[in-house]
Amino acid sequence: MRSFQLHDIGSMAFIQPAVHEPAAAAVTAQTDSLATVCAVAILAMMISDVVHEGIGHGLTALLTVSPSGVLSTVAWNSAYNSKLVDAGGTIANLIAAAILWLLLRSARRASPATRLFLLLTCAFDLFAGTGYFLFSGVSNFGDWADVIQGLRPHGLWRVLLVVGGALAFWVALVIAGSALIRSVGIPRSERRRIGRLMLVAYLSAVAIACIGGALNPEGIQYVFRSSLPATAGAGSGLLYMQYYARRNIRPATNVEPINRSYAWIGVTAACVLPYILVLGRGITLTR
Repeated sequence: MRSFQLHDIGSMAFIQPAVHEPAAAAVTAQTDSLATVCAVAILAMMISDVVHEGIGHGLTALLTVSPSGVLSTVAWNSAYNSKLVDAGGTIANLIAAAILWLLLRSARRASPATRLFLLLTCAFDLFAGTGYFLFSGVSNFGDWADVIQGLRPHGLWRVLLVVGGALAFWVALVIAGSALIRSVGIPRSERRRIGRLMLVAYLSAVAIACIGGALNPEGIQYVFRSSLPATAGAGSGLLYMQYYARRNIRPATNVEPINRSYAWIGVTAACVLPYILVLGRGITLTR
């Protein structure tokens, strides 16, 4: 016999069949290693940041208009710029997200920690890439505000960024939320477990973004103008993307806990100090 659940959204109520996951598939949140989740989230965020600033802005600038510049965790600074360089960060994030999504779909035999790492890196790239449209449209600041600078009518271009950005961010939530259930292998019924994992991942990413930007030579204001909007703002999609997963999605792999992985913890520990002390202070790159 099928049971039904009553859901209320705003003032509208509807009835849908209740989805029951097999009892044997349940994994309690207490069996997950939060240290491993923290490690893979920090590494994922650092990679997404380097993709945006280093490849998207820095490499594009060096290959096109700029002979040199300073790369840090929060910005690419150069005396030479172009609209292609401004747009490069978002483009790089979205390309990286597509590659990581394909890798995640083919990584069914990888460990749960590895699949979580691929998901988080993909999600950070997706949310940063799509969220920047909305952020620049609303605030008239940042990469895409520079891209549309001088275009007329300016107000219409801002509206297009807001509307297009909101739609793109919604699509990103659907993709990331569906991948969380299908490829990482966490049933949608385990909402408390998902919420705990994503909260740890989110807070870890925000923390390393703030620490990495604190030593920026241009000043602490870059943390509030760049790091926090990108990580705390767009990255907040982690906290609710499970609710946007497609309803027909089921785990395509075994339901397993995120076990403690000293390999992932060690790799992250080895990358954190250079990220903070070297890239955080800024490094000069030349052709």
